Amino acid sequence: MSSTKFLAGVIVGAAAGVALAMFMNSDKGQELISDIKSAAGKAGDNLKNKFNDLKDQVADTVQKGKQYAQDISDDAQNYTA
Repeated sequence: MSSTKFLAGVIVGAAAGVALAMFMNSDKGQELISDIKSAAGKAGDNLKNKFNDLKDQVADTVQKGKQYAQDISDDAQNYTA
């Protein structure tokens, strides 16, 4: 890579960084940050709710499995008696 291309890359990168910093400090940038935080919070809450629903479903399925195993055990004992 030539030093000219490297220098051009550094200048373009710095200019992009300055432009991004200026935008993020503007009212529109702050609004965008607020919107992103809000969306991330909602997504986190949604994920937490779905995880809790799944946890409840698994617990219910485990309980049903235990009851089924107990019923089979009881039937087996009654059959041999």
